[in-house]
Amino acid sequence: MSEVRCVSGVELLMDYLEGVLSAEMHAALDEHVAGCEKCAAFVASYCETPRILRDATASTLPADVEASLKNFLRTRTTAFGRN
Repeated sequence: MSEVRCVSGVELLMDYLEGVLSAEMHAALDEHVAGCEKCAAFVASYCETPRILRDATASTLPADVEASLKNFLRTRTTAFGRN
């Protein structure tokens, strides 16, 4: 079994989290993450991203801010259409 280093672990992160790695490689990554504070924090933050995005998109803008933003975007979109 090859030694897992931070860089190789990051490259395999998606497969690791989706559970598609071999049992041997998954165990090696588990061992590395358990002993590496930076990688443990990285995995934890990566796992929290969907919740953070859900929380951020659950908020509603005040009506006046939404109208102002839509107007701003509309003028920018129209300006691009003229070029």
